[in-house]
This record gives sequence, C-alpha cells and structure tokens, in this order.
Amino acid sequence: MWTIFLKEISAFFSSLIGYVVIAVFLMLMGLLMWVFPDTSILYYNEASLDQLFSVAPLILLFMIPAITMRSFSEELQSGTLEILITKPISETQIVLGKYLASLALALITLLPTLFYYYSVHQLGSPQGNLDSGAILCSYIGLIFLVASFSAIGILGSALNKNQIISFLFSVLMCFLFYYGFYFLSKLPLFYGKTDDLVAMIGMDFHYSSISKGKLDSRDLIYFISIIVFFLWLSIYWIKNRLF
Repeated sequence: MWTIFLKEISAFFSSLIGYVVIAVFLMLMGLLMWVFPDTSILYYNEASLDQLFSVAPLILLFMIPAITMRSFSEELQSGTLEILITKPISETQIVLGKYLASLALALITLLPTLFYYYSVHQLGSPQGNLDSGAILCSYIGLIFLVASFSAIGILGSALNKNQIISFLFSVLMCFLFYYGFYFLSKLPLFYGKTDDLVAMIGMDFHYSSISKGKLDSRDLIYFISIIVFFLWLSIYWIKNRLF
C-alpha cells in the first residue's frame, strides 16, 4: 500500500499538472483573501479567516477532482491495473494507497494557507486578537471535507478510463453532496416541513457546524461514513470490474 502511496506522490510532482493545480488554488485563494473587495480581509474590520473557510469548499470542489482524476483512469487506460492486481496486494490496499496519496496531496496544497493565519494574527488590533480555537475547528472541518471529496474523486476515477469524464463526474458528485441537499431542502416539497432533515444529509450542514467552533461527534461520524462509503464503492467496483 505504501509503495503505491509513494508512487502516486512521485507521479503527481513529476508532471506539470501537479504544480499547476497547487499554483491555481493558491492564486485563487490569494485573490479572494487579499484582492477582491467583496471577500478581502483588508476590507473588513474584524480579524477573521471566515472568508477562507467559506470560499475554500467551492475551490476544493474543482481542485480535488483534478488531483484524483488520474488515480485509476490512467491505470485503466494503459491497462496496468490488471498487472497491478496480479501483485501480492489486495484491491483494498490499492484503493487505500491511491486515496491516501490524493489526500496527502490535497493537504499539502492547503498547507500554505497557514500563512494567512499568521498574517491575520499580525494584523489584529491588538496583535493576536484572533479566535484561534474557532480557526482550529474550521481547519479540522476543512480536512474532513477534503478527505470526503478525495474519496468521491477516487470513485470517479475508478469508474472511467477517460480522465476528463472522471473529473466531471467527481465535480458533479462533490457539488451534489456539498450544495445539492441544501438547495433541495429549499424546495416547496420540503421547506417548512422536513427541510432541516434534508439539509443534514449534505456536507455543507456538517462543515458549517464544525466551522462554528463546535466539534460534534455526529458531524465527525457523518464525514467518516461518507469516506468509508465511497471507498467501499471504489473497492467493490475494482473487484467486479476485473473479475
């Protein structure tokens, strides 16, 4: 499993796409955090990273599928997955190795955003006037969101050997699970009746709950369930596709 993990990491950084994904993400976050007036920290009178945690999910919704789209699609297209299966390694280990590599790459991409925390910490009046506890919880929520998107992306890559189709499928699924149930809850069929229950099925509800500075076990269990479910689907698909 760890051999696959290291292979995926190496392949990502040995191609231009790896650096492009990271550069585009950081450029977009930088513009939104410091340049564009509607979201820039410099235009607010409060030392906060709320802009980061409200905008990041939308960008990650595209960025993570770009990271995961080649995980299985490339193997399927070249026919090397069948060869990999003949090695003394299970389908579960293959999926977990690729998933952990994609997750690690996504977290590496997020790592530079810690400079935003330092910058806002320095800009506070007085210096350090920042709710670090709430920011820590928000980062935990963001990590669980990244882990969930990565699991969805791995399934999208396993379903098709065309990387573009895998990317589009993963973006669609991430969008539906993050925003879809919120919009669904606003329909007249559910609004004012079971809209809260419908909204709770979506990631947005649980991510927002964690971002408020409250770590609820129900939110963590939700994200863990999403991750396990999509990884199980990937393992099941790989097994039944090959045999």
